Amino acid sequence: MKFRFMGLVLAMAAGLAAASPAASQPIAKAAPADSQFDPALAAAQRGDFATAYRLWRPLAEQGLAQAQNNLGVMYDNGQGVAQDDAAAVGWYRKAAEQGLAQAQSNLGLMYANGRAVPQDDAAAVGWYRKAAEQGLAQAQYNLGVMYESGQGVAQDDAAAAGWFRKAAEQGDAPAQYNL
Repeated sequence: MKFRFMGLVLAMAAGLAAASPAASQPIAKAAPADSQFDPALAAAQRGDFATAYRLWRPLAEQGLAQAQNNLGVMYDNGQGVAQDDAAAVGWYRKAAEQGLAQAQSNLGLMYANGRAVPQDDAAAVGWYRKAAEQGLAQAQYNLGVMYESGQGVAQDDAAAAGWFRKAAEQGDAPAQYNL
């Protein structure tokens, strides 16, 4: 099964998506203007994850979904903190339950790969679908993969093609290839 991953720094600094079997995607850059979100984002972009963590942690604890997802990415990848799948899942879940598409997709990846949660393809599909319906190309691609392979859903080439097409129309190269 192929899943794509966008690392926090790679995607934010270079704007590129790197293929990888189990990974996560960075959050949207939208946050309250009066917060420490933007300075934390700048710190992460320059590789200063300790500062990013210090600034995002209080925001995440206050319920800011974007900061929660970013902490999940940091724990997922061991950036500025010890790699910890359980902590990643916890932060992803908090943000996903608030409706943040990137966190929903990241949580889907954790279920699809059985990282810190039992592997559950149906749960992965559910989280991918929530993010895909919000227009997140990575989730659309991953949902297409699930339909193509019949994991967590009945195998359905037409549904797979439909999700690949949505992602491909956003410039997603693996989805374009799969079409």
